[in-house]
Amino acid sequence: MTLQLTKRTGQTASRYPDDGFSLLELMVVVVILSVLALVIVPRVIDRPDQARAARAATDLAAISSAVGLYRLDNFKYPTTEQGLQALVSAPTIAPLAPNWATNGYIARLPKDPWGRDYQYLHPGVHEEFDVFTYGADGVPGGTGPDADVGTWLIN
Repeated sequence: MTLQLTKRTGQTASRYPDDGFSLLELMVVVVILSVLALVIVPRVIDRPDQARAARAATDLAAISSAVGLYRLDNFKYPTTEQGLQALVSAPTIAPLAPNWATNGYIARLPKDPWGRDYQYLHPGVHEEFDVFTYGADGVPGGTGPDADVGTWLIN
């Protein structure tokens, strides 16, 4: 027993209607999607590096403000030896901070966007103090995502 579908005109409908896509139509769609991907993907891939640099700049601004508050209370910046840890806990290396804030100057020290500690120098090479990160590659210098990001660039 076979079923036959009939159209309103009374003709028998085909078992395999031509309602699907042809190979040519599918190939045209694949080519269009490929061209769009070639245009859009490079722009999207660049964004993570820009986001990391922006996050580093935000972290550096917060740390720089905390170092400024430390100086206001103690009349001098933390030394390079004391480092940024002096913002979280009272320094135990001379010179001690007689007016160190009870709760510190920053709740915790953030890591740079690549998972490393921020660097601190006093006196700095560029300013009175420098807080910086070496970028994606973790070594001084570089360009693009490997470039150093420091307080001298955001002030």
